[in-house]
Amino acid sequence: MIVCPKTSMKGSGFLVDNGVTNEHVVHGCSAAELYADSSFGERIAFSSVRVDAVRDLAGLSPLPAIPGGLALARNSSSFEVGTVVRTWGYPLGYNGPAPLLSVGYLSGFSASPSDKSRITKHLIVNAAFNSGNSGGPLFAKAENEVVGVVVSKALPIFSPFVQSAVQAFANNRSGVVFTGTGADGKPITMVESQVVAEVVGSLRDMAQVMIGEAIAVEEVAAFLAYKYPTSQPKK
Repeated sequence: MIVCPKTSMKGSGFLVDNGVTNEHVVHGCSAAELYADSSFGERIAFSSVRVDAVRDLAGLSPLPAIPGGLALARNSSSFEVGTVVRTWGYPLGYNGPAPLLSVGYLSGFSASPSDKSRITKHLIVNAAFNSGNSGGPLFAKAENEVVGVVVSKALPIFSPFVQSAVQAFANNRSGVVFTGTGADGKPITMVESQVVAEVVGSLRDMAQVMIGEAIAVEEVAAFLAYKYPTSQPKK
C-alpha cells in the first residue's frame, strides 16, 4: 500500500526492479514524504521517485533496496478478449496488511491520445476496481507476469447541469459552517453547500461500474526502460 500523507492519497504498488505505482497516487508528495506498508506489515521508505504524468506511472526506489520482484510480460496483445485477469491491492481504504484479490475479464483495448504527440495503450477490464486499486499489478490467466498496471474505473457521468451545480456548491463560501476532521486528522471547515458537494462526489467515487482500465505492460516497460532476461521465452 503506497501512501502520500500530504494529500491522504492511498494506492497499491508492486516491486519490479524498483517500486511501481500510478503518478496520481504519489502526486503532491516527495520521496521523503511517501511511504509504503508491505503485505508483511513492514514500513518501507523511498530514496527517490520518478514520474511520467502522461502515462500516469511512478517509479519509486525503496530504501534500503529490496531484492527480487515481479517480471513484466513482453506484451499484452497476445491475450484475447475474455481472458481472466486479476489484481491484488488495497481498495476502498482497506489497510491490510495482506492485499485483496479482484478478478475479472479482459474486455478490450484502448489507445487514445494522452497529449498531442503520444498515445498510451490501456487494457479495458470488466472487474471490480475501486479507489485504492490504482497502481496495482494486473495479471492474466494463471501466470505471474505483470500485463498492466491498474489505473482507473468507469464512473457515473454527471449531466452538464448537475456538474455545474456541484461545482457551484463546492465554490460557495457562505452559509452555516460545519467543522469536521479529515483523513489526516486535521480539522476541516466547510459551509453546508460544500459538504453537499463533498458527499455527492464521494458517492460518485464509491459507485461500482464493472469497467476499469489498466496501463498496458508495454507502457510500463518503456517507462522503466525494463531489461528482459535473455533466458525468458518470447510471447
